[in-house]
Amino acid sequence: MNLKPIKSYLLGLLIAFSASSCNDFLELTPISEDTVENGYNSAPQIEAALNGAYESFQTTDYYVWDNILLGDVRSDNFYAGGDNPEVFEYDLLTTSPTNGRVNKAWSEIYNAILKANVVLEYAPKVEDPKLSEERKNQILGEAYFLRAYHYFNLVRLYGGVPLVLEMTKSADPEKTNLPRAAAEDVYAQIATDLQMAIDMLPERYESAMIDKARATKGAAAALAAKAEAQSPNRDYNKVLKYIETVENSAAAYKLIDFNHLFDGGHFNNEESIMEVQFIEGTDGNWEPQMNLPKSISGDDWRKFVTPSHDLINAYDAQGDDIRKNNTVLFEEVSWSDEYWFNTPNSSIPFAYRRKNASGWASADRQYILRYADVILLKAEAFNALGNISAAAAEVNQVRARVNLPELTADDMSSKENMNAAILLERRLEFAHEGQRWYDLQRFGKLVSTMNNLVEIDLRTGKPTAYNMTEAKVLLPIPQNELDRNAALEQNPL
Repeated sequence: MNLKPIKSYLLGLLIAFSASSCNDFLELTPISEDTVENGYNSAPQIEAALNGAYESFQTTDYYVWDNILLGDVRSDNFYAGGDNPEVFEYDLLTTSPTNGRVNKAWSEIYNAILKANVVLEYAPKVEDPKLSEERKNQILGEAYFLRAYHYFNLVRLYGGVPLVLEMTKSADPEKTNLPRAAAEDVYAQIATDLQMAIDMLPERYESAMIDKARATKGAAAALAAKAEAQSPNRDYNKVLKYIETVENSAAAYKLIDFNHLFDGGHFNNEESIMEVQFIEGTDGNWEPQMNLPKSISGDDWRKFVTPSHDLINAYDAQGDDIRKNNTVLFEEVSWSDEYWFNTPNSSIPFAYRRKNASGWASADRQYILRYADVILLKAEAFNALGNISAAAAEVNQVRARVNLPELTADDMSSKENMNAAILLERRLEFAHEGQRWYDLQRFGKLVSTMNNLVEIDLRTGKPTAYNMTEAKVLLPIPQNELDRNAALEQNPL
């Protein structure tokens, strides 16, 4: 059984994995039958194909960085920083269909889906005696999880998207130019894939590192809970059922000291359900170098993902020093910042949940899923179902580990107030983890929050006008895709 932790797996890319070599899923060269018959008929080859599917977490701009831009910079948590006009569009909520990052996110996520589809199609056909039925089922479960995870990101970003559920074997536009499925149908497919994953995946592998590197039953159930809560026709009783599977897992997930979550010394910890396995110097994470100050990164150019006044005020209002100090680092800079100081040599905040730059090759990781998210989803579900006291008990677990007092009687006085407390707790807990935009959307607070946000542009002395509308909740479909595929329809702009 080949269960190496996720590195870069370049060998897996040498087995004619053509789906991973293209920049756009509608331009894929069909995978010939000769290629796949030779490329996916042994245990090592199908393991390599699976490793290549995991590789998307380490090698794509979306999973390394743009997920933070789209989940946090678009929201009230961070400003764009830096000097990239396309990132400024995210921050100012003026994202256009021709934005290159929008197109790149679409393409990269679909290529990741196609890698999973290769595994799903060919793993059942492998007759190598070295591949046991148990391992074959695990491989399939992992691929179902990966496909579901990627579609979960697509549907949150773009709404309904084409459902590509098999390998590309034809260049015929009538077969490749698919229309958008309804968002409800995408979520239904996610639920179907995740149930397959839950049924097929183990609770544990043979080591803790592999448990966190690969999809497990607990990871599939946690993602299913998140997807169900985010779906248009959410059922919070189902959310609780999925969470029960996570809680009963032999992996025994639990909260750990918050200071250890992001210190770079406690990878694959007990709170981690799944995380990207970056390795410093060889398969490292380049995101920290984009964000960290000169004292850590060695670079004096203007950095990206600048914490907002509103986020820091939220930490200060709660007296939440532990999470603040793990999220924000102030340092003097030689350049100006339009929201903090417009004179050089002033102190501004930097995004600090990844703390080690290591010259574009950091070992610092993003969590794909962690247990605090499950706890706060459980609180959300309890509150939606009318059990406010049970919801408060879940929130108080998360608050207690950062030395904050329990929720007040006012917080517990109504479902609306409890929702506000849960949403705030999620903000403080998951800043710089790409969740804020989707949390605001799920709670129905995205438009009002962004329009009520007061952030003063020091260049003009006036508040930034975000002009948030319901149409801006979703990204536009990339113009390249619309030009190529007449079956696609644009989101409202």
